[in-house]
This record gives sequence, C-alpha cells and structure tokens, in this order.
Amino acid sequence: MNRIKVGIIGTGFIGPIHIEALRRLGYVEVNALVAGNNLSLARKKTKQLNIPKVYNDYRRLLEDKEIEVVHNCTPNYLHFQINKDILESGKHIVSEKPLTVNSEDSEKLVELAKKIKLINAVNYNYRFYPLVQQIKQMISNGELGNIYSVHGSYLQDWLLYDTDYNWRIDSKLGGNTRAISDIGSHWCDLVQYVTGLKIEKVFGDLSTVHKTRKRFKQNIETFSNNKSKLNNFENIKISTEDYASVLLNFNNGAKGVFTVSQVSAGRKNRLYFEIDGTKKSVCWDQENPEKLWIGHRDKPNEILSRDPSLVSKKVKNYVNYPGGHPEGYLDALYNFMKSFYSDVKNNNLNNKNPDYATFLDGHNEVLLCESILESYKKQRWIEIIK
Repeated sequence: MNRIKVGIIGTGFIGPIHIEALRRLGYVEVNALVAGNNLSLARKKTKQLNIPKVYNDYRRLLEDKEIEVVHNCTPNYLHFQINKDILESGKHIVSEKPLTVNSEDSEKLVELAKKIKLINAVNYNYRFYPLVQQIKQMISNGELGNIYSVHGSYLQDWLLYDTDYNWRIDSKLGGNTRAISDIGSHWCDLVQYVTGLKIEKVFGDLSTVHKTRKRFKQNIETFSNNKSKLNNFENIKISTEDYASVLLNFNNGAKGVFTVSQVSAGRKNRLYFEIDGTKKSVCWDQENPEKLWIGHRDKPNEILSRDPSLVSKKVKNYVNYPGGHPEGYLDALYNFMKSFYSDVKNNNLNNKNPDYATFLDGHNEVLLCESILESYKKQRWIEIIK
C-alpha cells in the first residue's frame, strides 16, 4: 500500500495531537511541518516530533509535490487564507474549527471545495466517541421515539481568573464570538449530528464576566492567578463572551437550550447533552465517555458501558479496545482520521454523507454562531438562513 504523505501547519496544542492520531493509521506518513516564521523553532519542533521536512512558510509546503493532504492547525484568523491556498494547491484538507471567522469567507470555501472537488473536513471530533455513535444509531432506529427536547452544556474553567489570557480572547485573532464559537459550536454540531435535526432559530444571551483582563507583558499565553506578579500585567479590554445561554428551535418542532462557559470553576471540559424522546431519553458526558445513561418511564433506567459486545453492530467500527479499557479524546480523534483517510485512500470524492464534518457543516456552524450573536444584540429570535 502506498503511504499517504501529509503536511501539518501549526504546532500549538492541537497540531501534535493530529500527528499522534495520524500515526496510528499505519498508512499515513506525516512528512512535513510548518512552525511559524522562526526556522530554528521549526527545526526544534520537527526533531521533537520526528518529522523529516520543515518549513517556516506554509506556501513552501503547498509547493511540495509529495504532500497529498494538509492539516490546518493555526489560530482562527488565519483559517480562511490558508484553507483557500490549500484547496487551490490541489491537496485534500483537514481544517481546525472554526472553518473561518465569518460566514462570507466560509461560504467562499464551500464553493471553492465544490469546484475543485477535493476531500475536505473540519475537526468536530466529538462525533467519533463510540457511545455518541450508539446514540445516533438508537435515534436513527426510532428507539427514542419522536425527539421533542435537547438540552445540555459545555463548561470549562480555564478563563476563570482575570489574569487568564490567551490569543482566543482577542476578537481580531479568535473572532467576534468566543465561548459560542470555540466550544458552543462543538455542542451544536454534535446534537445536530446525532439527532439528524437542524437548528432553525436561536435566541442568545451572552455575558462577558471579565470585561478587562490582565495580560502578562512577557508572554501572552495563559498565566496563573499569581498576585505577586501583578506589576508585570497590562490591562486589556475584552469584547468576546465568557458565558452564554441559547434557546433553540429545531426543524421538527423540538425545543432546546444549552449553556456554554469558560469561567465555571472545576469544570475542565464538560460537554454534556440530554435528548428526550416520546419513548426514551439519553444523556452523555464527555468527561465520563464510557457510560451512556438511558432513561425510561415504566422500568428501571439503564447505564450502557462502552463495550464492543454491547453496542450496535454499526458502532463496533468506532470501538478500538475491549470493554474496561477506557477510550477518550485521542481515540475519538483517531476515529475521525480513520474515517477521513478512508475516503482519501479510496479517492472517494462522491461521499454524499460522510460521518465527519465537511466544509459545508463548518460553514453552517459559522452561520449559527453569527446568528446567536445577532440575536443577543437585537434581543430577539433569529432564523438561521442557509
């Protein structure tokens, strides 16, 4: 089998995680890395990650004829131009979310991807937990009955203190929304994916808890709440939200609500949702991904453990280890890569319904985030135009 050679643009938190998941596939070789404009830093990174080629300009990577697929793992504000250039270079593409920071640009990428006919994906990896796939199959089989309510939250605490700072906070780098686009988009993608429903209308209430944050003068990355260091901070005004709650209307008449927060003490990465149907309810928590709660009216509730002998036949492909051997975040990302690269390997350009999120899905998430922000500003329901 010919090995598929891949280039990675970006070496922050997510880039090396992509590399680790890709190497598990066996037939994919991460051949080149772009690590910003600092060539010495780039060389250090490639040595650490054992990658043969290094570039300090992503355009040079796109000229590399060996590279078939490129992963864009850069900050949000760079996504549009780099994604556009990747497509125009004729290479298949995986983009980190959001696809772009505005829907005008994301729509352009969708049209370009259609025109050039390349396999494209946006990394909404929570789709690929085995028990998430189990929920999708249960709903598809009618086990829950008619869905009438979807609710939940995505809570973190990494921006709890006013001394917590990161590039995502800056609207020029991260976009006009933060909690909504950074984590809310994951929640919305996930519930629409498993239910097969579409969010049609939204009513959002956003809040900026820290209207001013302290940025460490020597390092713009997150800094701990150390009061003895306050003289080294500069005050930065914040325009993006720390918290939001959003009412939802789905295309089948179902109602929903979710809350996102990056300032909830003790919650590290708690993506949680509950789906209520006329026969059963289900709920799932990303911080406890091995268990699926199934609710009943007339008999005891159930807890389904992730086990290949217990899940639906179609879900077994997403289970990598026997029951009792926990699978988590990286395993879900591996399942995403396995799905995407199956299409690349087979040159499957006509997959009309992939289980990974495409650029069209990414565009719809950008539209959704913009609609929530518009709803908050206008204080009314906003219909999502697609």
